[in-house]
Parts: sequence; C-alpha cells; structure tokens
Amino acid sequence: MAGKKGGLSSVSLIFACGTALFSDGYANNVIGSVNTLLKRIYGTGSGGITKNYSTTLSSVAFAGTVVGMLTFGYLSDKVGRKFGMMSATGIVAVFSGLSAASSGANHSLSGMLAMLIACRFLLGIGVGAEYPCGSVSASEQSEEEGIAKNSQHQWLVLATNTMIDVGFVIGAFVPLVLYWIFGDNHLRAVWRLSLGLGVIPAAAVFIWRLRMEEPTRYKRDSMKHVRIPYGLVIKRYWRGLLGISLAWFIYDFITYPFGLYSSTITDAVTGGSSSLVIVFGWSVVINLFYIPGTVVGAFFVDLMGPKVTMITGLLAQAIIGFIMSGLYTQLSQHIGAFAVVYGIFLSFGEFGPGNCIGVLAAKSGPTAVRGQYYGFAAAVGKIGAFIGTWVFPVMITDFGGSGSAKGNTGPFWVASGLVILSAIVVYFLVTPLDHDGMKEEDAKFREYLEAHGFDVSLMGLPETETVSQAEGKETDSAVKDTDSATKV
Repeated sequence: MAGKKGGLSSVSLIFACGTALFSDGYANNVIGSVNTLLKRIYGTGSGGITKNYSTTLSSVAFAGTVVGMLTFGYLSDKVGRKFGMMSATGIVAVFSGLSAASSGANHSLSGMLAMLIACRFLLGIGVGAEYPCGSVSASEQSEEEGIAKNSQHQWLVLATNTMIDVGFVIGAFVPLVLYWIFGDNHLRAVWRLSLGLGVIPAAAVFIWRLRMEEPTRYKRDSMKHVRIPYGLVIKRYWRGLLGISLAWFIYDFITYPFGLYSSTITDAVTGGSSSLVIVFGWSVVINLFYIPGTVVGAFFVDLMGPKVTMITGLLAQAIIGFIMSGLYTQLSQHIGAFAVVYGIFLSFGEFGPGNCIGVLAAKSGPTAVRGQYYGFAAAVGKIGAFIGTWVFPVMITDFGGSGSAKGNTGPFWVASGLVILSAIVVYFLVTPLDHDGMKEEDAKFREYLEAHGFDVSLMGLPETETVSQAEGKETDSAVKDTDSATKV
C-alpha cells in the first residue's frame, strides 16, 4: 500500500510541475476568439481593429514567451527550479487579470489595445518561464523512485503537452459558453471574462506548488554555485540541440498558426457564416482533435521511444496534409468531413512532435544546463510560431485568398513538405532516449567534465541546503506527531 501511495505521490509531483502549461494552451488559443469578438464590437479598418492590431495581438504573446524561455532557462539552472515555477505562475495570474481589465485613457480604443498588447507580452513571459522551469522539473520528477520505468515518458507527456492541448480546447470552449450566457448585447463581458478566467488555473497551481522541493536530480548535479563551462557543453551537445530546435521551429510554425486561424478556415468552409455560435463551435470541434492525438501518443512514447514516435507522427501528418490539399474541393462541400480530416491532421501533430519534442528537449541534455538547453530549443520553436502567425495569412493571400481553393490548400502543401523535412532532421540529428536516460547522461557528463579538467566535486547543492530542507520536513513531521499526541 505504501508503494502505491509513493507512486501516486510521485505522479502528482510530475503534474504539479507540468500542469501550469495548461495556461500556455489557454492563453494562446483564447486570443483567437477574443480577436473575433473585438472585431465584432469595434469594427475593422480605420477607426476599428486594423489588420496590424489584430495580428500583433495574436502573436505578441509569442515574443514574450521567447523572453521568458531564455531568461528563466538561465534562472532555472542558476537560482532554482522552484523559484522559476513560482515566479511563472505568479506572472501568468497577474497579467491574465490585467489583460481582462485593459482600458485606455478616456476609454479610447487605441489605448485599450495598447494595454492589452502590453499585458499579452508580459503574460507571455510567465508562460515562457513554465517551459524551462515547470517542464524541466516534471522531466526530472519522471525518473524519481515510484515511477515505473515503462511509464516515465508517458506521465511526462500527460503532464505537459496534454495539458497544453487541454488548454487549447478550453480556450476555444470558454468564449462559446460565455457567449451562450451573455449573448450579442454583452460581447464586452465575453471577451474580458474569457481572458480573466485564465487567473484561476494559474492561482491554483501556485498554491499546489508551495510545498514542493527541488528535484533530486537538481540537488545532485546542478551547477548553481559553480561557473558553467559553456564551451564544453556546446562541444558535446550542439548536434542534438540543433536537431531538436529545428524540429521545434517547424512544429510551432505549423501548429500555432493553424490553431489560431482555425476560425478563419472554418469561416471559409461554412460559407462566411456570421454566427458566433457556428464559428466558435467549429473551433471547439477542431481543437478537440488535439486530445486523442496527445493521449494515444502518450501510451506509445515509452513503447516506441520518443524519436521513433515523433518520426511516425510526422510522416502520418504529412500524408493527411497532402490528402487535404488534393481533395479540398470535395471535402469543402461537407463541413463535417473537412473538420474530421483537418482534426486528424492536427491530431497526428500531437501524437508525434507535440508529445515527443518536449521529452527529447528535457531529457537529452545534462541536469546542470537542462533549463537553458530546453529553454533555447523551446524559444526557437516559439520564434517559429511567431513567424507563422504573420506568414500564414500572407500565405493564404498569395495563394489566392481565403475565398479560393488554392488559398486554403496552399498552406497545407507547404506544411506537409515542412513536416517531412522535420522528420529527416530528427532522424539524422537527434539521439534516441532510454529510460532513466537523464541519470545515465549526468554520469557521462561528469566523466566528460573530469576528462577536461573540471572539478565535478563542486556540482550539486551544498549539503547545508539539502540538510535544511530535510530538517524542515522532519520538523513538520514532529509537529504533526506532537499534535496527534496532544489530541490523544
């Protein structure tokens, strides 16, 4: 029984570290619906929501996310995982609330949009911080005692990428529910509450994390109090980091724009329907296809290994993309068929790169620089997402516009070709992962450093820090025992 409780406790720690990535999916997807609502309320063009405002609002969080990933990647390694995680959830909670309260001087539209864009950027910093802090901690917790070897990657995927995808679905569903509640006459309440509700998951995770400790791997192998030999690190890990970064760039370049502009695609397929119920409803349906991809993929990633699972998902996604392009005319005549095939395209993206790229990034590098390794790769990915949100609408226009078959199929031809390129990159540059791979890699990294004259005895947290944490636990336990004795 104790073993079972220990296993559940270990799994809960993985989720405590990774679940905050729900905020990433929610924040990035809800803004698409908010953009639609703002255009309905304030109009478009001169005096309303211009195209530049709209695209900036959709993509500015990605810029903040890159800053958060790079900054907190360093802080995660040099200050601590817990510091980074607590800071990240605090930032997300604060700026989710401020986004909802955005207002300009004299209630001007331009002032409100400026504040909303600024808050979205700062919110992005908090979301970005979660990757090298929360995801990295989750990966380290996945190899703790109590976690079965054949489910280490599975729990990590379910606690990270699956949470992002659930955030995507809820980010599409919440505006729909609020619209049902408030109706056409109170659209301002719909968009403000859609953003403001992002405070709740962030605050909940903040409380969940309060009593967490640093992961055991970080205590043993960090370089918190010693200079990191970046030259040696780059010499050993540049190849894998390059492969993971390129694959992440391509994945985000495809996934985020396609998700953000799913309402644009469905609008074209539904004949330009102005009903928000139809637009939001189909957006929810499409986003739901992320879920089976990530959940089913989670049960394959330990069986096949992250590298093979990723390549399998990429090739399957490419095939579906080519099918969508070739049969668009027939599919567009049946909304349901279009949504299903488009959803399968997104689902294979989650089965492969969505699930596996984070696992590969989190477990390929050593503990000493894991935050920076992961943060850099994830930042490259988010740059791909940022570029994609600007390129995607231009691509549609260049292919003939959203009202034409070429305008809607062209991006799928491009995306499918890029997916195949990503599979090639992963095959040649990324090393397969074994179970307990971080433990083995840390041992090899120590040997590598010793061979180059580095004093590895300086690695890990000082004994006083570890002892003080243990004493704190013992004190809490003693207090509980005293209380129990008093009650008796």
